[in-house]
Amino acid sequence: MLNVPSQAFPAPGSQQRVASQGRSKVPLKQGRSLMDWIRLTKSGKDFTGLKGGLIEVTEEELKKHNKKDDCWICIRGFVYNVSPYMEYHPGGEDELMRAAGADGTDLFNEVHRWVNYESMLKECLVGRMAVKPAVPKGMLPKSQVTDTLPREGPSSPSYDWFQTESSVTIVIYTKQKNINLDSVIVDLQDDSLRAEAVIKDHSYLIHIGLSHEVQENFSVRVIENVGKIEIVLQKKETVSWKCLGDPLEKHDSFIPKKDTGLYYRQCQLISKEDVTHDTRLFCLMLPPSTHLQVPVGQHVYLKLSVTGAEIVKPYTPVSESLLSDFKEPVLSPNKYIYFLIKIYPAGLFTPELDRLQIGDFVSVSGPEGNFKVSKLQEVEDLFLLAAGTGFTPMVTVLNHALTHMSSLRKVKLMFFNKTEDDIIWRCQLEKLALKDKRFHVEYVLSAPSPEWNGKQGHVSRALLSEFLQRSLENSKVFLCICGPTPFTDEGIRLLHDLNFSDDEIHGFTA
Repeated sequence: MLNVPSQAFPAPGSQQRVASQGRSKVPLKQGRSLMDWIRLTKSGKDFTGLKGGLIEVTEEELKKHNKKDDCWICIRGFVYNVSPYMEYHPGGEDELMRAAGADGTDLFNEVHRWVNYESMLKECLVGRMAVKPAVPKGMLPKSQVTDTLPREGPSSPSYDWFQTESSVTIVIYTKQKNINLDSVIVDLQDDSLRAEAVIKDHSYLIHIGLSHEVQENFSVRVIENVGKIEIVLQKKETVSWKCLGDPLEKHDSFIPKKDTGLYYRQCQLISKEDVTHDTRLFCLMLPPSTHLQVPVGQHVYLKLSVTGAEIVKPYTPVSESLLSDFKEPVLSPNKYIYFLIKIYPAGLFTPELDRLQIGDFVSVSGPEGNFKVSKLQEVEDLFLLAAGTGFTPMVTVLNHALTHMSSLRKVKLMFFNKTEDDIIWRCQLEKLALKDKRFHVEYVLSAPSPEWNGKQGHVSRALLSEFLQRSLENSKVFLCICGPTPFTDEGIRLLHDLNFSDDEIHGFTA
């Protein structure tokens, strides 16, 4: 019996696209959209020729299926016949053919690891890769020999626990300084505890089925100078625990973050309000038994079931408001996540999201992304270039800069949109500029009304060279850019032409 991956099993986490290496989409033929593919998979057609059966596939067999009309690809140990999907693939047929008849896991991870391929290709599953024969003792293959050598990276953490009459405290010793609360994600569900500590580019996981019941509320404390994390659980009954509990999947593991899976929790829609004619501010409430704080500039994945298939999309959380002094927080900031999301009427995901009623639930992953606030240390001039909803990562970056960067002299935002009606939070941006003299905003419109007196056009060398003026001749600068892929790629090319280095530029994924 083959261990078939569940449709609900989440694909591993995403890493933000390296700015200069965006994935190009190709025009698809009419009738070849994602929705068309979902309809086709529900038609009952046999996509594998196996009449619903599954087989074990050897490397030799996999290699035989390397043509467009007979293309098998292995992803994470499972083999799929992707020939029927060729014309529906947004990246084009050539991209899929790069892995034809081979293991495409590395290529898949490089391009779009967040895609829920188990759901998308469920009907194309041929089977599982056959397990290789065991190697005789004393004859380790090269890869295993390499794995036994010391590796570079942070030291492996450890954990311990102790109890009082009313509480149980789990202590994680990260062996790293400068750990903070947004490095820790804790989920308590059905008396199982899942605690993840993100340490540099690695993930340490505690996953335990607790031996006794606990209350859903708990506290998390970080002692930064020694790198210690304390998770304090409250007992339901004042009995002495003989053990913490039983280890669950991947308990006490320490692996590169890029190799971990996405873990989702159900979040409740609390409110949604119009921000522009096509953009809404969604507020989601975390479960009471979850601790999750999204680091500055990072994103999460939202997952919905659309016509029976699970669709996953990345979104960058924002703050409730740019103006804490003008608008007092109504809700506790650590229990709610806000998203500015543009609704595309012809899209697959956002109309479904917009149809949700207050009280409905959305699956939300843990944070992903490679932006680090350490990049902003000692920066004096911060320049933000955003197009449309590419504004969203700039919200937390802007808030962090004005609140925590003592070295900052000025932060400037150049905000590209089609029309004035498309400008997100325009009123708040202008109030913020009045409130804090370090902040300046400029708008650029590509389709302005005749009454518009501001700048117009698209991202260009002329616009950027005028905008990117340092406060001092040798001031330390940093630039963030986000928008549609063509905008980001062209912007980064122009920044290089203007002699800004890769170390001074961060490109976000829109």
